[in-house]
Amino acid sequence: MTVLEIDRPTLDLEDIVESAASALEGAPALEVIRWASATFGDRICLTSSMSDAALIHLVSKVKPGIDVLFVDTGYHFAETIGTRDAVEAVYPVNVINVTPSRTVAEQEAALGPRLYGRNPDLCCHLRKVEPLGRALEGYMAWFSGIRRDETASRRDRRVVEWDRKRGMVKVNPILGWTQEDMDNYMSDNGVLVNPLHYDGYPSIGCEPCTSRVEPGDDPRSGRWAGMGKTECGIHL
Repeated sequence: MTVLEIDRPTLDLEDIVESAASALEGAPALEVIRWASATFGDRICLTSSMSDAALIHLVSKVKPGIDVLFVDTGYHFAETIGTRDAVEAVYPVNVINVTPSRTVAEQEAALGPRLYGRNPDLCCHLRKVEPLGRALEGYMAWFSGIRRDETASRRDRRVVEWDRKRGMVKVNPILGWTQEDMDNYMSDNGVLVNPLHYDGYPSIGCEPCTSRVEPGDDPRSGRWAGMGKTECGIHL
């Protein structure tokens, strides 16, 4: 039985990750998406920060109606919320708005104001990592849009990975894409893009922790600038 012929009812998730990762390394994104969709059926979802809809566009071509999880931290730019609403209106997907257990006001009452400035790791955990973990519990696998060229911590990632923290499979179809690949795909296919990209924000997170980037600088240098932090924790 090849990696593309897995019998889903007898699937052992950890056992297939290695063979799938090897077989699909370097494969076109759509081939990776077809494999994952055939393997996991309705037990796979997609996560999106609504920076752009490239992965949503790709996956929805293979699996229309897929659940798209968006973590609404309460700190997003208005443009990001607008992109989420546009994605829901334009693409054949089911957008699920995931929220933290506490509102911003409740968190500030319990932990003090501006936790993102005092302890950004804790803030990210409470408002991103923990709620996404809860939302993913009903699935066997999830599609992520991470790329190797984004951060040093992502350079050794694999197209199919065992997400040990969540006990599920993580699929990264565009892991090997460059920014040029992304730009070309979005331009060629008229993909929705968060308008902040055209205003000096090549990497978009929560508004308090995201700043403009000068042309030529590291695209992620505007995330948690000056805090020695490069990841929110979702992909670690």
